[in-house]
Amino acid sequence: MRRLLSCLVLAVACDRAPSIDQAKEWTAKDHDKAAMAGRQGMPPSSGGNRPNSDEMLVELTWNENCESCHGAEGRGDGPNGRLVKAPDLTRADWQDKVTDEQIADQIKNGKGLMPKFDIPDVAVKGLVARIRASKQ
Repeated sequence: MRRLLSCLVLAVACDRAPSIDQAKEWTAKDHDKAAMAGRQGMPPSSGGNRPNSDEMLVELTWNENCESCHGAEGRGDGPNGRLVKAPDLTRADWQDKVTDEQIADQIKNGKGLMPKFDIPDVAVKGLVARIRASKQ
């Protein structure tokens, strides 16, 4: 029954061809825009508009490990942020009381409800830079 209902929904949703606007061809420029989406708070790229592999690793690491608690920009407003009382990493008063080494140590070893993360040193260094760049 569930399968039949799924097929029916798909059939109704697909009863007409997409408009010209919806069916535009995907290009390399579109890919670059998709890769750049969500890069708020990232330190400036070292090579123009295109992120390098380390920057992409940092963003992927943030999206996979940090965003659910700290949010897209580090404000502690991720879906789990209130539950775990994630701090707002963009606040100047928080940033002023921690060193880069302390931030890196918390990423690597965890603290309180934050688990430790086994990620490459280049990603840890990039996350620290991303956090520092978000200071308000």
